[in-house]
Amino acid sequence: MTTWPSLAPRGEAAPRGQMLRAQTRAELTLLLRNGEQVLLTLVIPLGLLVVLSQVPFVNVTGRRIDFFVPGVLALAVMSAAFTGQAIGTGFERQYGVLKRLGATPLPRSVLLLAKTSAVLLVEVLQVALICLVGALLGWQPHGSVFGTVALLVLGTAAFSGLGLLLGGTLRGLTTLAAANLLWFVLLSLGGVLYPLSELGPGQDVARLLPTAALSDGLRQLLQHATWSGQDLLVLAVWAVVSLTAASRLFRWE
Repeated sequence: MTTWPSLAPRGEAAPRGQMLRAQTRAELTLLLRNGEQVLLTLVIPLGLLVVLSQVPFVNVTGRRIDFFVPGVLALAVMSAAFTGQAIGTGFERQYGVLKRLGATPLPRSVLLLAKTSAVLLVEVLQVALICLVGALLGWQPHGSVFGTVALLVLGTAAFSGLGLLLGGTLRGLTTLAAANLLWFVLLSLGGVLYPLSELGPGQDVARLLPTAALSDGLRQLLQHATWSGQDLLVLAVWAVVSLTAASRLFRWE
């Protein structure tokens, strides 16, 4: 007698690891298909790197390319993990995409982790392209690979938490305006495109921003091969606070 396998659906949810891999793959596909986000995360930072390293808009100490590569790396992380993440998530909520995901067994924590993981994978491509273009322009990095990766991962976690907090609580159009405004503020006060010393007395406050901590930390490490415990601490605090707030306040709709 032939025994046929049961075709009834399984009553339990898939393991979290499997859900995380599947959702990360879906988030990565959506990121790469979005032309505006590709422009924001890849094309603009590369264009800025070429222009700023060749045209003396800003006076810097030392070789221009050595100063601007770390700053553009920080800009790329902020654009991908914060601005792109916030806007994408905000419109997913407005269009009801997240509401449908909320009706599945997918936990909120897995969704947030999948979005952050997808951004990290995009940043691998960002970092590779920026470093390649920098090397072609004469960039000579110092410091350790481990330290660089640690700063980039902490920076990604901090900005991703902020982006998910923004996109997970505000409406799409409001998120669009707020994310672009905050991107400009963080860029202006973060020492990405000019030394923090130009801010005068305000530089001590600016160093508490995640953009300043990431750009200054990368610059110290890649230019002078020195670590900054303060920059790591600032990024770690922003990462913990923003991701915790995002996980608690994030709304599916």
